[in-house]
Amino acid sequence: MKKILLVAVVLLMTSALAFAGGGSDKGAAAGGGEPPFVVDLSKLVQAETLPGDKVGRTLGNSVRNLTPFKSAWDGFLILFPEDMVDLSKYQRVTITLKYFDKDGKELEPADSMGQFNFITDLNGDWRGPAMDAGPNTPLKQANVGGFSGLVNKERGVRHNCSKVPGGMVIQRAQDGRVVFIEIGTIVFHNSNFKFSEPQPEGVGPQ
Repeated sequence: MKKILLVAVVLLMTSALAFAGGGSDKGAAAGGGEPPFVVDLSKLVQAETLPGDKVGRTLGNSVRNLTPFKSAWDGFLILFPEDMVDLSKYQRVTITLKYFDKDGKELEPADSMGQFNFITDLNGDWRGPAMDAGPNTPLKQANVGGFSGLVNKERGVRHNCSKVPGGMVIQRAQDGRVVFIEIGTIVFHNSNFKFSEPQPEGVGPQ
């Protein structure tokens, strides 16, 4: 009888945990439980920027600035493909940047090295508010990779994109050592993204 009672208690506890979502770190996340979407960087196109924040000619598939930065706030423009992914399925994004000096040596990421912002409509405002997201700049992040940076963490940050942005501007900040910046990772997700489990485009951890 005691054995039967013990089995019954264990079954009840297991059912309660399952109902509450316990016992797993892969529970369905808000936004439909979609697997992370890892952007294929080889499909991103760099474009020339013209005075007045206008898009010039395309410069090919490169996610590192082709012209060395000379001063703070120099930047370059990356265009996103319109059919990249339905962003309404995802609430968060993780983005990493790599920094290089004039000799091409990679630098340890720190605050005041680089920042970026998404641009919804490339014919509209590219800059938005000084610190926060704006109507046409649904995501703006500074100190990417540094102590104060959040977007580069596995948790990422929330984005306000209802559709694929037209592109993103990556800028050097005040650190004069930074001459080149390269995109390392762009992942849209609904829970923590594990860097230890690299995935092909649009596929989440198994």
